[in-house]
Amino acid sequence: MNLPADLPPPLILTPVAPDAHTVRIALSGDLDHETCDLLLSLVEGQLTDRPDMVHLHLDCAGLLACDSMGLAALLMVRRRTSGAGVRLHLDHRTLPLDRLLMLTGTLEHLTGPPAAVRERSEDQTGR
Repeated sequence: MNLPADLPPPLILTPVAPDAHTVRIALSGDLDHETCDLLLSLVEGQLTDRPDMVHLHLDCAGLLACDSMGLAALLMVRRRTSGAGVRLHLDHRTLPLDRLLMLTGTLEHLTGPPAAVRERSEDQTGR
């Protein structure tokens, strides 16, 4: 895909690892059918390269749009992080992203603790 020089790229991903246990990825642009593989590839690489990671923060403040494939990518990120024992955080969510997550019933799934964390918490409280 060739973009005119004055248009920004459709999605810019900026990873930062402040420590061995945390990775932050700033998303800027559109998370859609054309860009979702970029996010998945970056997350998979971070999970592979950082075995001590405990938290993955996706900073969504710069996210302009998220279509159904973008949502599918977020769900896949959740599946991969959960499987690796990493807590996913969707930070600075925009109103349109929150609306999409609420309408699709995925808000709690994507922003809540992984099942293993919920089960440990429930065991400790006796529920």
